[in-house]
Amino acid sequence: MLKLTYTETSFCLECLAQSLEEWVQARVILAVRVGQCLCVEPSTASFLLPVHLPGVEMLKALVKTEDSEIIALCGCDHEYVEVTLRGCWLSNGSQDAEGVFVTAISEATEFFVYKLWQEAQHKASVMSE
Repeated sequence: MLKLTYTETSFCLECLAQSLEEWVQARVILAVRVGQCLCVEPSTASFLLPVHLPGVEMLKALVKTEDSEIIALCGCDHEYVEVTLRGCWLSNGSQDAEGVFVTAISEATEFFVYKLWQEAQHKASVMSE
């Protein structure tokens, strides 16, 4: 399962071994037990990867072999490709941009997307130093 945690200023991507259903169920139970408002709704999430990042072409090939509409790639410009995922958005129900997005695709594709995102973050931090 892929988990994207959105905050006011950024987001973090994680690759979790737990199933989507188990994770959402545990999160709902936690919210009920602590009396927290929780909104769960179908949604999409997108993020950018540098188009010249090693592995992006392989990701394009993996996406073509996926037998689902959960992941899609779209070229934004000559520098970036947009990764769009379908899944569930969990938030406190307010109109904030803060919350958690979760989705599940094949484990191999999840892990590959996660590794590409990590590499993109690493390259961005090296360039900013």
